[in-house]
Amino acid sequence: MHRGVELTAFLVNESRARQPDLAEDPLAAAWIPDSDRPAVRALWNEFADVVYPHDDLVVSLRGRYIMDTLAAALRKDPDTVLVVCGAGFSSYPWLLPFKVALEVDLPDMIEAKQRRVAKLVASGVLPERDVRHLPVDLGSRAGRDELSSLVRELADGRPVAYVAEGLVFYLSPEAARAVVGLGAAFDSCAVTAVSYWPAAAAGSQVLADQRDWFRSRSVPEEAAYLTHDELTSLLGTEIEDRGPEDLQRRYLDQVIVPESDLIPEYVAVSWNVPEEAGAAG
Repeated sequence: MHRGVELTAFLVNESRARQPDLAEDPLAAAWIPDSDRPAVRALWNEFADVVYPHDDLVVSLRGRYIMDTLAAALRKDPDTVLVVCGAGFSSYPWLLPFKVALEVDLPDMIEAKQRRVAKLVASGVLPERDVRHLPVDLGSRAGRDELSSLVRELADGRPVAYVAEGLVFYLSPEAARAVVGLGAAFDSCAVTAVSYWPAAAAGSQVLADQRDWFRSRSVPEEAAYLTHDELTSLLGTEIEDRGPEDLQRRYLDQVIVPESDLIPEYVAVSWNVPEEAGAAG
């Protein structure tokens, strides 16, 4: 069974596969190899028992809102280039018709993603897409510089949709702030979407339980927390900032689980074109 970052990536897909109507990700389950599915399901159930039983809700809401944001970017300009940091086994480049996409993650994760992409394309599960992969550690300045250089070359003046999902809270505070602001530094960035944990939630019991569980599974425990004002400053524009209760109201018309019982994951969206600011909201 896999450990570390690949393990958390499988958990994300299992969560989205358990809420297909909410997540609107019909590819979520396909990323998990048949041989690993029983173990992944068992691991998800263990996570639910030890940490919290609502990861399917939180992760599906996060992905749905990001996908809506990306769809809005494509409606504005079909030539938009997608850049996803902390890509894991996410499906965005195959769910939305981006002409070019770049997925960024740690080397082991990228290698696993490339292997799975090849199998799913060969079997007809995934459509053919121009998806590039960059294996790099965004916790390092050199890694971020490499990404910036590649994005400039790949975009070549076309608008960029930049996503940092499920990533920044596992970095040092300095690296987290740098990764958040990376998209805004791209010459033609149209929209940035970042998931993060707010500083006000640093004492969350659910997060404390998750840290203990991660420690037992060789996942880095380091956590970074950000504030709305920090994000606004880093992104250089006003942001749409949605927490788990906001997203429940948007997609479920009611709050079925209070934020105190959830991983307090927020999604901040920053548009560089003012008239699009409400498109995903």
